[in-house]
Amino acid sequence: MTVETILPAVNRRRLVLVGGGHAQLSVLEALIRRPRPDIDTVLVTPSVYQYYSGMLPGFMVARYSEHECRIDLRRLAERAGIRLHLSCVARICADQRQLILADGIQLDYDWLSVDTGSEPELEQFRNCGNRLLPVKPLAPFFAAWQAMRAAAASTRPFRIAVVGAGAAGVEVALAARHSVLGALTPPSITLISGTNGVLADHAPAVRARMLCNLTSAEVQLRSGRAIGHPDGLQLEHGELLPAEMVLLAAGAHAPRWLQNAGLALDPAGFIAVDATHRSVSHPEIFAAGDVCARTDLALARSGVHAVRAGPVLAHNLFASIDAGPLKTYRPRKRSLYLIALGEGSAVLSWGTLSAQGRWVMRWKDHIDRAFIRRFTH
Repeated sequence: MTVETILPAVNRRRLVLVGGGHAQLSVLEALIRRPRPDIDTVLVTPSVYQYYSGMLPGFMVARYSEHECRIDLRRLAERAGIRLHLSCVARICADQRQLILADGIQLDYDWLSVDTGSEPELEQFRNCGNRLLPVKPLAPFFAAWQAMRAAAASTRPFRIAVVGAGAAGVEVALAARHSVLGALTPPSITLISGTNGVLADHAPAVRARMLCNLTSAEVQLRSGRAIGHPDGLQLEHGELLPAEMVLLAAGAHAPRWLQNAGLALDPAGFIAVDATHRSVSHPEIFAAGDVCARTDLALARSGVHAVRAGPVLAHNLFASIDAGPLKTYRPRKRSLYLIALGEGSAVLSWGTLSAQGRWVMRWKDHIDRAFIRRFTH
């Protein structure tokens, strides 16, 4: 592979932003509010658009258009006065402060901010072939869903298996069910959970409420480890689940390019960061979102934390550059989850509290649209 080096402007230090995730958007916002012409900043991301995961279920049921669910990173980069380079990271050499990109470009940096998210674990589902559609990365899912929806509406029978019964998996299963209710034969949906069941990290009242909704929507439940099969999925106890489509909404795995990077990683391979979201081994590197793991506490891999950690990430990056004090991201004791049910209502989960109704969906819609509007207007 031929390596080409992008040199920084003369007498300017370089900040490289890898990934345009929810937390990284706050860094771009900070640069728009307070430009830093003294820093050569480059945003590296594989897509011009950052899709908002909170609006995915609404897109699946045609509540939102694709355009309404995404943020134009090129426009944000232009407003922030930084360069945008469309590529993925192939390798990081932390001790040399160097990135090698998939297109052969070499990027040297003085500071690095990483917010690429995690990767799905696809190996155990290889036998599914073209039946498999991972929910993440979001851009390919958005591109493929309309064709899948059309196939589900015209094929009889059409069976969909959803792997993963956290909030994302439950939303995807219910959205898939309600997205083609107008078909003569609606698709059958099977939701496969881990051994702890549906919404394992939520309160019993929330789980009970969601089980009622899944039953009402005729979503079948299975538990246990699933592997890919040419006809769909096979569960660990031997049951074969035939499926025309397998939606993967489980498994957050560390990006492979973090291996052999020279960075301190947690046992699962994610970037180990402290309470300021700074690498515990390389002080010039910061990370937020699913790509990192806190060493001082267990932080759920959730978009809620990525969004809330964003302003802290932005502050600490520039405080580090300016040799100023850093802030700590302290997650709240309870996080608010608004889980879409696909038919116009949603379930509220906040600690031990639970509620349901169309008013919850209106609240969720307001929050989601406000997030997109924050970075598009």
